[in-house]
Amino acid sequence: MDILGTSLRVCVDDLDSAIAVYERLTGAQAMRFRHGGVSVAAVGCFFLMSGPEQQMAVLRRITATLAVEDVDEAVADLTAVGAQIVAGPLPSPIGRNVIARHPDGSVFEYVDRKAAKAPASPHLGN
Repeated sequence: MDILGTSLRVCVDDLDSAIAVYERLTGAQAMRFRHGGVSVAAVGCFFLMSGPEQQMAVLRRITATLAVEDVDEAVADLTAVGAQIVAGPLPSPIGRNVIARHPDGSVFEYVDRKAAKAPASPHLGN
């Protein structure tokens, strides 16, 4: 698996205030989206996240987000080294993702930029 880049995850109480800080620090403009009940802003190499405490508690356990070429390849490599797949692969606003716990206990999200495959259309003929 090729790791193409890493995004640091930052949980914040006030997303708008945090965006202003990180835009200034990185010189990048925020790209905002929602994922479930969580508001997310991608700013440079940072994912700023804000939302209900129950969801944020889960997100705080994930160390970083790693961009990969193909989530399926990542799952194969992760499984081969004894990692536990915690969630996914699932479609996300930016591609597909999988969350894995490495053998040392570290938890990472792996994402690719591939659209989720549409289910095959059922054949309606006789």
